[in-house]
Amino acid sequence: MSEVKAYAASSKTAELEPLNIERRDITKEDVEIDILYCGVCHSDIHTVKNDWKNSQYPVVPGHEIIGRVTKVGDNVKNFKEGDLVGVGCMVDSCQTCDSCKEDLEQYCENGATYTYNSEDKHLGGYTFGGYSEKVVVDKKFVLSVPENLDIKAVAPLLCAGITTFSPLNHWNVKKGDKVGVIGLGGLGHMGIKFAHAMGAHVVMITTSPGKSGDAKKLGADEVLISKDEEEMKKHANSFDFLLNTVPVGHDVNPYIGLLKRDATMVLVGAIEPLDPIHGGGLIASRKTIAGSLIGGIKETQEMLDFCGKHDIVSDVEMIDIQNINDAYERVQKSDVKYRFVIDMKSLKES
Repeated sequence: MSEVKAYAASSKTAELEPLNIERRDITKEDVEIDILYCGVCHSDIHTVKNDWKNSQYPVVPGHEIIGRVTKVGDNVKNFKEGDLVGVGCMVDSCQTCDSCKEDLEQYCENGATYTYNSEDKHLGGYTFGGYSEKVVVDKKFVLSVPENLDIKAVAPLLCAGITTFSPLNHWNVKKGDKVGVIGLGGLGHMGIKFAHAMGAHVVMITTSPGKSGDAKKLGADEVLISKDEEEMKKHANSFDFLLNTVPVGHDVNPYIGLLKRDATMVLVGAIEPLDPIHGGGLIASRKTIAGSLIGGIKETQEMLDFCGKHDIVSDVEMIDIQNINDAYERVQKSDVKYRFVIDMKSLKES
């Protein structure tokens, strides 16, 4: 084992601060990665604050990891020292259940091993994430990153990117479809970019008129203010697909009214109870509400390749690791356009 620098929270009320952690020696199946950049996800904050009541301390967050390969195990053939790679939300799964066999490791029926705050099958205890100098990961969960992209802005693709790409891909969004992206934030801004690149007619749906300019710069063709009842009526029964990125419980009934017959709204943000749903809105036109969780490794690689082809990255603000607690406060106030990314050089030089 080797000791590396990291940043961790020791309790739900503690700020993140320096902590030395251990990384395992590589096995024949492993890849060791020197971490260059790590994105800051709202899930990091939920875990640090124990909002989901399952946090194991100390917590080292971070599941949007970009780095260079420093070592590979004897059985690793598809990566070599110096390769630019990424690690997302998962570092292992059972590999034997139906979901894993279908490249849907995020739905592993025996429970995926997440990049942090999951039981560590190798060292015992719990996994530590990307707010650290290095990480060692099974080759099956390492992703190739296109070298033509701005690599610091690639980091959020490994969570915010795949979270929005996967439902657009699974529900076969295509050229000419009318697609609504509900909510403009870390997820919503990626949803607009992907839907635009897929050839859809993209409508940004927001409660905030002030976000119209940004939405159009990102690729939206129109902006629909959901508080404007007359505008909502004009768009009724016209959308082929809705991507709902709102991160908190809310009333989805007005959005159901926007869908065409047989169309679907997919939830990717609200991991909590929703306001009551009126069944009539679904039954009357055979509409569907669905959910989607990140993506499997195969699909995440497809997303990165798609981004390389279309030159898609996240809009990011760079920070040093020493400013992580301030960044958390700003995320909770929605004061970032649209994702923070940590320059991990600041940790190595501290």
